Amino acid sequence: MPKYLKQDECFLKCRKEGKFIILENIDKEKIKSTMLIAESDIDAGKTLKNNIPKESSQWNGVYKLFYDALHELVEAFLRFEKIKSDNHQCLFAYICEKHPELDFSWEFFEKVRTKRNGINYYGMPVNHAEWKEVEIQFNLYLNKLKEEIKRKLEEM
Repeated sequence: MPKYLKQDECFLKCRKEGKFIILENIDKEKIKSTMLIAESDIDAGKTLKNNIPKESSQWNGVYKLFYDALHELVEAFLRFEKIKSDNHQCLFAYICEKHPELDFSWEFFEKVRTKRNGINYYGMPVNHAEWKEVEIQFNLYLNKLKEEIKRKLEEM
């Protein structure tokens, strides 16, 4: 199991390893299309969530759809700063480190990232209770990111 890194440690490690890629320009169309994809993932997650029983094994799908939307929106948000990374942890460290005004929790990002990695890479399923534990915070972060991205697009 990898060593847990605090937000600032992760940010410095990502910077040192060249994980933050500087883009040449702000691609407004890429931001818009990424936002549409995220909104589609959110809608699919909500549909699935509202149509499965608590005992179902499909909570993995709900979790992954909401996580993917979160990742996509963070990626879209950081494109305004001409920043990209293929590493989810680095993206989350960047937004937490550079945008404290958003009041995002590094611990939440790490919790959902490691849980999603557990699903994808280690065969560790998510149940209804684990989903309920993060649902409100997922929705708060997704809504905040969508608001911020729309505001920035309007300002362009």
